[in-house]
Amino acid sequence: MGAENNESLDLLSVFLTGIPGLEAQHGWLSIPFFIMYMIAIAGNSLIMAAVWANSALHEPMYLFLSMLAISEVGVSVSTLPTVMGILWFDAYRIDFAGCLAQMFFIHTFSGMESGVLLAMSYDRFVAIYNPLRYTAILTLPRIISMGLGITLKSVALMAPLPILLKQLPYCHINILSHSYCLHSDLIQLPCADTRLNSILGLAIVLATFGLDSLLIVVSYGLILYTVMGIASGEGRRKALNTCVSHICAVLIYYVPMIGVSVMHRVAKHASPVVHTLMSSIYLFVPPVLNPIIYSVKTRPIQQGIASLFSRKKGLF
Repeated sequence: MGAENNESLDLLSVFLTGIPGLEAQHGWLSIPFFIMYMIAIAGNSLIMAAVWANSALHEPMYLFLSMLAISEVGVSVSTLPTVMGILWFDAYRIDFAGCLAQMFFIHTFSGMESGVLLAMSYDRFVAIYNPLRYTAILTLPRIISMGLGITLKSVALMAPLPILLKQLPYCHINILSHSYCLHSDLIQLPCADTRLNSILGLAIVLATFGLDSLLIVVSYGLILYTVMGIASGEGRRKALNTCVSHICAVLIYYVPMIGVSVMHRVAKHASPVVHTLMSSIYLFVPPVLNPIIYSVKTRPIQQGIASLFSRKKGLF
């Protein structure tokens, strides 16, 4: 039975969905999607390059920012082939192994993004609560260890998902509801009991996004408590101002995710276009907006990016 199942999986195709009802406009729709991808990949790549090329940016805050940029590039690159393939070439078909690989990378990089946002909230708490020992607490080896821990946690949690899905039998037309492969979509396809997959998926969501968001809220509760203890109003304002970019990044990441969850429960009969667009927002919007926000709000990042271009001019 296992050999037969593996053989059938090798031949199994999965069919993705574009934007329902707007198939005739895919050519035009590809323009804003392509622009978003270019902004996300180029913007986050610039931040990574600026941080690594400029020794003045080798501080905890900016090293965590470069980790966030890596995870966001990963999310964008993971969805780009199938989304643009559908919009440009009407390429709706994807083989099952490729779909499982895409699902793994999307969820892994998304989990890393959540973990890095939590690490950044800890960074802001240490910077405000104990500024004199900030660099002594967040040393480079400790930051690297945190980055590796976030990566290994995300990989370890997501690895069982494709393995379990591969063991199940598939015996009907396999059509997904998005332009990319997600676990919540794939567990609807097998003609077998998927309760174990559903329970594991819920446990992973709680262990990553649920726990991370709770700890971020706790971190900001401690930050506010610390800020309220600062005597001068100017000191309180400066302390909170250092958190603005991170707060925006957290809201941009978690609000669309919560919105999608609410939509699936309270607006099941809404237009398929609305569901598709809402489900895409939480994957596409954070990688586009975060590099813009950090570039606008953070002067050292502006200077780092400017120095990259000035170096390039000097080479010609």
